[in-house]
Amino acid sequence: MASEAENRKSFAIQAGYCTAMDAPITARICTALGQGISRASETGRRVLDWPGEPVADALVLRLVGGLHALHRRGVPELRRIFTGEETDPGRIGAALDAVLCAHDFTLMPWLYGPPQTNEAGRSAGLMTGILHLAQRYGPRFEVLEIGSSGGLNLMLGRYRFDLGGGSVGPVDSPVTIRPAWRGSPPPAAPVEIVAARGVDIAPLDLRDPRDAERLQAYCWVDAAERQARLEATIAMLRAAPVALERGDAAAWLAGRLAEPQPEGVTRVLMHSVVWQYLRPEAQRHIADAMEAAGAAATPERPLGWVMMEPNRDLAAHEVRVRGWPGDAPMELVARIHAHGAWVEGLDPPFDTLPYVMRTA
Repeated sequence: MASEAENRKSFAIQAGYCTAMDAPITARICTALGQGISRASETGRRVLDWPGEPVADALVLRLVGGLHALHRRGVPELRRIFTGEETDPGRIGAALDAVLCAHDFTLMPWLYGPPQTNEAGRSAGLMTGILHLAQRYGPRFEVLEIGSSGGLNLMLGRYRFDLGGGSVGPVDSPVTIRPAWRGSPPPAAPVEIVAARGVDIAPLDLRDPRDAERLQAYCWVDAAERQARLEATIAMLRAAPVALERGDAAAWLAGRLAEPQPEGVTRVLMHSVVWQYLRPEAQRHIADAMEAAGAAATPERPLGWVMMEPNRDLAAHEVRVRGWPGDAPMELVARIHAHGAWVEGLDPPFDTLPYVMRTA
């Protein structure tokens, strides 16, 4: 169990991440909450007595998401704070603590589970990894995603991408994902997503206005472009829903890997900002299942693994790729902004150290 001091410190740590990701209003809110939150509300007591690891559990983002939802609903005490008009940390902290007291039972459920930060911009990192696999194995892919949240990244075959000057995806897509590109461009290879399925322990049904509201609340108030893209991608999903199931990631993946695989199609596991939320035994089960399936992979039926997970020391995320058949271990091929604002392509020889979510 973390101490109150450690739980308060997690607000400053999150504020630093927000500052690094050009979200000054959210950073200010995090700072003020860490200073102003008290035990006057049940929500405040639960935060200050948080039993887990507050940074890995994204404790601060859980609470900020709930407050943003109240702002979106029109709670007047939050307007000046979330528009950035109020800048004094002391006044903000006191006002937010009062909101926690006034809306205690509305906010408490936001602490019960991790944030649902389903961000279509992260598809840029996932597609970058898939391009590396396409260069090895060919253009056709069956995507299996764990931790799919609302399923927005399951639509990466429907988005248009501009990645380092190279384009992939349907030209008539209503959503184009064009991150600022740094470093080396990804492989120039065609990609066709022939199937995409996902699982989440608590999936969002974005056809339901309440679930859509929850996802939009986790999109930071600073990010107008992200919010507009989120509205567009939710509309795309409602027009053509994705194949998304509720279930345990490790068990679901084992079932999918056991299914027949079409010839000429690369089956690929992908996930973004998920690994930290899995228990160590689930991580081991997934890694063991992939190793076993990889050992049986053939040039006609290849297997891939693309992950986009955080490196907190760099305030960035890492795109890692592994493919079977092949002897190469997981390779770090790119770094990416947490919400896909930029991608940095890396040059070989690629880093092959095992992924660890470093903590500053």
